[in-house]
Amino acid sequence: MKTNFKSLFLVALSFTVFSCNDDDTASEVETTEKVTLKNHSVTNAFLKKKTGFENLEIYSLLSSEDQLSESPNFVYGSMADGMGLMKMSDGTFTLINNIEAHYSIARISFDKTFKPVKGEYILNSLATTGTAQCSGSLIMPEEHGFGPLFLSGGEWDGSSQGVFATDPFKNADDAELATMLPALGQWSTENAVVIGKDAYPSKTVAFIGDDTGDNTTPSGQLAMYVGNRGDLAGGKLYGLKVTTAGIDFEMDMAEGTTYQAEFVEYTERTLDALEQESRDKGIMGFSRVEDIDYRKGSGSTNREVYFAVTGRKSTALMGKGTIYGRIYKVVLDANDPTIATITCVLDGDKATGVAKQFHSPDNIVVTKDYAYIQEDPNGYPDNADKTHYSYLYQYNLNTGALKVVLECDQVAAEAAGVGSASSMWELTGMIDVSDIIGVEGSFLICTQNHGWNKDAFVDPNAILNTTRKEGSQLYLIKGLER
Repeated sequence: MKTNFKSLFLVALSFTVFSCNDDDTASEVETTEKVTLKNHSVTNAFLKKKTGFENLEIYSLLSSEDQLSESPNFVYGSMADGMGLMKMSDGTFTLINNIEAHYSIARISFDKTFKPVKGEYILNSLATTGTAQCSGSLIMPEEHGFGPLFLSGGEWDGSSQGVFATDPFKNADDAELATMLPALGQWSTENAVVIGKDAYPSKTVAFIGDDTGDNTTPSGQLAMYVGNRGDLAGGKLYGLKVTTAGIDFEMDMAEGTTYQAEFVEYTERTLDALEQESRDKGIMGFSRVEDIDYRKGSGSTNREVYFAVTGRKSTALMGKGTIYGRIYKVVLDANDPTIATITCVLDGDKATGVAKQFHSPDNIVVTKDYAYIQEDPNGYPDNADKTHYSYLYQYNLNTGALKVVLECDQVAAEAAGVGSASSMWELTGMIDVSDIIGVEGSFLICTQNHGWNKDAFVDPNAILNTTRKEGSQLYLIKGLER
């Protein structure tokens, strides 16, 4: 893999070097200014609330056509995606946000009222060798036992497929320098997620989603890295294998049935070698593993992991890989993370099932009692149930109920000159920020507004030459159950 990353081999060090102190972040700060939720963008919110969610409050915070007061030349670039939010010791907020199609990572500053005031790029397309930065996750000391550190998935284009690790406080002048984590393997990486520190004493466990698509054999793996607490360089790498007899492909697993599984150790770390080793060892292939999260909240063990498989339509994949998408639950053994069970909890290919409306679930965020699932439609709405713009779903982890929260309102957006109703948007990057901003039921979410193209939607500090000039939007949703 080509590299110009002078900091690449710093991964041999423990990432506790990024630990916060009292001058960096704080969860509670005395301040005379309070978070005040309101629209700050010149672009309206084009999210249509569904039945049962009429009382949600939706705020448009930032879009690609906004100018921020402290950085008027900053452009919120094309295909905003994974993100993480921190509260600073002075009462302000910092958002780290992947800008997928500009192969970069932005840092956006919010004032004490939660108004975006400044943006800059801390990782640019030179650092990533033009590799898309997809979903992302923030490691924090309170939750994970080390950090802060932002992980992002290098997925498509470029030559840096794998997991990027970025210091949220790095100098923007060093945006051409990147750190990757070779120990977590090379994949068409959608995301890498470290589960909570309470899962295993003294251990760090991370899950990696492989978004590989194949038209004949499902070829996306769910990988797991296990190291000592805070060590992302010296641990072991595993892949999920279903051990229940007769389960050779993901579609052999029926919705609602729990199967035995184990995580099998890899010896390889490079892209093609890992794929071959997966097939040789019978590690399960899925039709594009997308986002990953784990159950949180009071009483959670942090060992209940959920991931989305977005699906792929191909005649040769019938009966092997999902077409319209699935959500899986993996439960890890209390003493040994390599022992697990797996359950398909939502099956979009089941025509009469609860998830019959699924059209390519992509991103997922999990709270104490709910999972919120975001769609990135793959473009084959084969029946009326699947003929819709991108949905946000609420899945009740306790009852199994699935509800549609909202839909991208692309008809209204087209009428307002914000893109085309024929280019399907993606809902993505959703995170729970309730505890960070002190407002219960608050979530950030992005839209990738495909078809909304302007030459001005490119920041040269992120990328110099690109044909991708589609706008993005960042919203806050208030009133969702956790």
